[in-house]
Amino acid sequence: MANPKRRHSTSRQNKRRANWKLEPTNISICPQCKSPKLPHKVCPKCGFYNGISIVKIKEKKPEEKKGQ
Repeated sequence: MANPKRRHSTSRQNKRRANWKLEPTNISICPQCKSPKLPHKVCPKCGFYNGISIVKIKEKKPEEKKGQ
């Protein structure tokens, strides 16, 4: 197997790594509740995926104020 004859400099190494960066995640819109969600995932708001209810979402009840 071939081996490098000389060591690559750090500037050459950094130039190669300069184009490696994170890209923002794609966000799709849920067709049921119109909230943003990740593609190919169950909607966290309504629990639908591909028009089918997958997860049953519990509705939060408003908390009553105590002592009044």
